[in-house]
Amino acid sequence: MSPACGPSPVSPLARMPFALRRLPVLRCDVLVVGSGVAGLSAAIAAAEHGAHVMLLSKGRLTDTNTEWAQGGIAAALGRDDHPDLHAADTLRLGYGLNESALVESITAAAPEAIAWLQRIGMQFDREPDGSLALGQEGGHRAARILHAGGTATGRELQRALTQHARRHAGIDIYEHAFAVDLLRDAEGEASALVSLVRAESSAPWEPLVFEAAQIILATGGGGQIFRETTNPQSATADGLALALRAGADLQNLEFVQFHPTILYLAGAARHLISEVTRGAGGVLRDRQGLAFMAEVHLDADLAPRDVVSRAIFRRMVETGDTHVFLDLTAVADAGSRFPSLARVCGIFGLDLQRAPIPVRPAVHYFVGGIAADADGRTSLPRLWAAGECANNGFHGANRMGSNSLLEGLVQGRRAGERAAEDLRPRVRRWLSPALAGAMQPRPPGADLNLLDITYSLKSLMTRQVGIERQASGLADAIERLDGWSGYLARLGPFSPEGAETANMVHVAQALTRSALFREESRGAHFRTDFPGVSPAWEAHTLVHPTEDGVRLSQKPLAAGARAGETRRARG
Repeated sequence: MSPACGPSPVSPLARMPFALRRLPVLRCDVLVVGSGVAGLSAAIAAAEHGAHVMLLSKGRLTDTNTEWAQGGIAAALGRDDHPDLHAADTLRLGYGLNESALVESITAAAPEAIAWLQRIGMQFDREPDGSLALGQEGGHRAARILHAGGTATGRELQRALTQHARRHAGIDIYEHAFAVDLLRDAEGEASALVSLVRAESSAPWEPLVFEAAQIILATGGGGQIFRETTNPQSATADGLALALRAGADLQNLEFVQFHPTILYLAGAARHLISEVTRGAGGVLRDRQGLAFMAEVHLDADLAPRDVVSRAIFRRMVETGDTHVFLDLTAVADAGSRFPSLARVCGIFGLDLQRAPIPVRPAVHYFVGGIAADADGRTSLPRLWAAGECANNGFHGANRMGSNSLLEGLVQGRRAGERAAEDLRPRVRRWLSPALAGAMQPRPPGADLNLLDITYSLKSLMTRQVGIERQASGLADAIERLDGWSGYLARLGPFSPEGAETANMVHVAQALTRSALFREESRGAHFRTDFPGVSPAWEAHTLVHPTEDGVRLSQKPLAAGARAGETRRARG
């Protein structure tokens, strides 16, 4: 099958055991799905503009990628810095696929966004004189990274936004609300969402329809599609799958950023190890003790993330090993400088000051997502997207550290504001194009082992759609994914677990087709059979749902984007 086409993903609603028209309905002006930085920012902004907002969280309100974020928030606040310089760095790291006008807009909005966070109570780290502490990270040519609690920026950001949202009278919050699928009205516009809701984690799930004039998806990424990830268990690409099945375009899915170093120990959580450790003098070595990064890149262990991840991967292949080692033994006071890492290593009997620790790359961030414009509008009317689940051209073909929380904050607020301003009257009627009626009986003996499918998916994607890719492996992966998608549609149970599995498979299909479609290597996408950058591919990859499947095509950058990138890069 050509990578430019493929079967239509079938909604989990096709197997729901009840009549859709009989479900209870809750109505609001703006429905926000997701409770990380983008979702909370969108909900607060919409409510502040007078909208009645309902916010859905898959688990607890704080079960988000934002809560887990160890990095900071980038903003040009220093005396020798400027938003134009921040934009230039972002464009340089985007490998030619950034939308330059949007980059300039977001970096220009960063200082005010930080000021807003301080007004609602976020506590940033400060210098002894009381000024904001500004750190410098890879790719940024100025000190512009704000942190909170050292490596607890995400937790403090989540706390401040959550507290502010809970206080707002215009926001109704529903925790433990699992989004199953979007519904469209007779005009083909997004109009409602079917969800499974429960009062607490141990309570039974109850089906419910949320109807809204505007729907904002802010559901985060999909790291759980791969075997090794820094993402929480909830990161199953739900929003991307919902949008795809409803008919919205997805963009640049092939760009998946790997973090080069996670702690790799049997039984241990995949603890992310920041580049700060290598900045302090940590060295990557193979099992024989060879420091291999110096022969790969001029910056050796401080090379860009995609370069370091590929170098580690290749070293693992060459040595037949499952990992390499991060050597911190020469770093003075490593234990006190990196206390959380020292604590985790100590639990498993490792002393990072005495011996190297095992590490390997893991999926960290979905650069691609639901195609969205500068305000968050998608190709499906009344549907918006913000944060990691969206792709608007800000990051380009890779992501510069500490830009993701900034994008979620700025774009979440913009989507919320614009959605609240666009509350047109609507017909109270919605349809489900994927729903035939009642659930069809499952053939005898045809129960699916969802856990086995999930493990098989993770293994396949890591092995054949991971750090390095090539045509035969991608084509084989597509064939397997299409098969799994087919029998999930016929046999998969209507449950959160069944829907999550379907979501991951559906997005994996689109991601793999995108990786096969883009015949070059650029940023976070590397093809061993097309190792160079091709000018013909300086365009976005678009996955467009059709009546009988999906179609892939190139989408040109906005007019002037290339010129803007060149101008800023020279600056």
